[in-house]
Amino acid sequence: MDIWPLYLFHPGAVTVNFAVSILTQCRIRPRRDKKIHLISLDTHRQEEFPSLEALSSTSRHKHALAAYLVKFFAPEGGLEIETNSESPAGAGISGSSALMIASTAALARLTGRELGTDRMRLEKIREISQNIEAQLIRVPTGCQDYYPALYGGVSAIHLDPDGIHHEAVRVNAEDLDRRFVLAYTGAPRKSGINNWKVFQAHISGDRKLFSNFENIAEIARAMHQALAQADWGEVAQLLREEWKLRRTNSPRISTPLIDRLIKAATRNGALAAKVCGAGGGGCVVFLCEPEARERVAAAVAAQGGQVLAAKVAREGLTIRESRSTG
Repeated sequence: MDIWPLYLFHPGAVTVNFAVSILTQCRIRPRRDKKIHLISLDTHRQEEFPSLEALSSTSRHKHALAAYLVKFFAPEGGLEIETNSESPAGAGISGSSALMIASTAALARLTGRELGTDRMRLEKIREISQNIEAQLIRVPTGCQDYYPALYGGVSAIHLDPDGIHHEAVRVNAEDLDRRFVLAYTGAPRKSGINNWKVFQAHISGDRKLFSNFENIAEIARAMHQALAQADWGEVAQLLREEWKLRRTNSPRISTPLIDRLIKAATRNGALAAKVCGAGGGGCVVFLCEPEARERVAAAVAAQGGQVLAAKVAREGLTIRESRSTG
């Protein structure tokens, strides 16, 4: 829904998400020479180039995310850029998008790139991150994954002809913390494949898919209102409806393991569940009453799901700058 221009065919389109406390970080240290050193702590990959020119002339990279961003911002001097993500690989919880946001913001600060002020600055960070990630994965990218990292909390992303607009949804974070379980399936999701196939079918005029998108857009608008009113029964019903519709969009969105996890969780008190991201693996989120949360988590773990320690992230992007006195 959030991939341009699909949302333009569904007036009033909105997506709703919440940020989780599974964080990403980017740290940049300027160097006295012109060397560019790229380090990914979570993937244990690193590479070094004698200069920006050498990096730019290389077509394949061990740390492509950092390399593409460094090429875009073109710092005058050398630097060491170190990134880290707490998200499992391919979890579908926007870990790569959050890392793009952190790295884009850090490089913009380092290079003094003028990105505007306040909301305009954040939106420009989102735009750069989204566009460069599209260069990386070579298929269209959606916009909503970048907003949790920017703002934290619960968000409604309005997808309108005059642009993309973020709205904070006022939800009691502690209440939501007590009602969700997040679990990793152990297999990375396949977002590029699933999203691209859905995109192609939509643009080609698949009527069934178009109808599903209309229904999903309606569910998202209702979800926005249900969350704002803390109507958890309605939230669960809408989550079930959305998952059912998404499964008809792509047969590969679920897997046998995901089906088992959802079945076990439902038997133990889960009210609704859905795959995070495009599916085919990654994470599954389960909604339950507070008193059932521990039972649901135990049932999911017993079926092979890796329950993640996650809460609603209260804050979004933060930038800290320190200067050496040595």
